[in-house]
This record gives sequence, structure tokens and C-alpha cells, in this order.
Amino acid sequence: MTESEFLAAAEAALGEIERALEQAADDTDLDVECKRSGNVLEIEFIDNGSKIIVNSQAPMQELWIAAKSGGFHYKRKGDDWINTRDGSEFFAALSTMISTQGGVPVTL
Repeated sequence: MTESEFLAAAEAALGEIERALEQAADDTDLDVECKRSGNVLEIEFIDNGSKIIVNSQAPMQELWIAAKSGGFHYKRKGDDWINTRDGSEFFAALSTMISTQGGVPVTL
């Protein structure tokens, strides 16, 4: 994958997360605020002050997540972002992390 292809895929993923969380906040009791600065998306849970950080690492061609449950790296395989250690899918794993930290079931 070229750097431009990676950047486009990473940008699409971050945008999808933002849109899904806006919708989840409208549809549920999830109280979350998203802040975006370049390739970094900060998800703050207002009720408990915890955060999840999602960012793209162009040199590694990975998406990284930092959450209460740990730090995770995801590489693009086909149309999916897959965890480099356990093979889990990015959006499924992030949904679980957001649900746990936010206290509201969320599916991205």
C-alpha cells in the first residue's frame, strides 16, 4: 500500500469513528466528546473523564489505539484493520473498548 493509500484509508476510518460516535451520542445515553487534531482522534467520556486515543502512524502504516485496556496496533489487510498481535478487527475491538469505558453498548 502506498503512503497516499494508507493516509486515505486511515482518514476514512477516523471519520467513520467520529460519525458513529455522534450518532451513538444522539441515540443513547453515551456522553462522549471527540476532538480531532490531524491524525489523532481523542474520545473523551464526559461522565468519568477517561479517554481513548486513536491515531494513524504513517511510517508503520498502522492505526493505534490507547485505551484503559491497553495499547493496540492495527494493520490494513484487505478491507479490514487487523490487530498485529491477536488478529482482532479494529472496529469490533474499538466498539468493545468504547462500550466498556462509556458504560453504554456501542457498535461502530
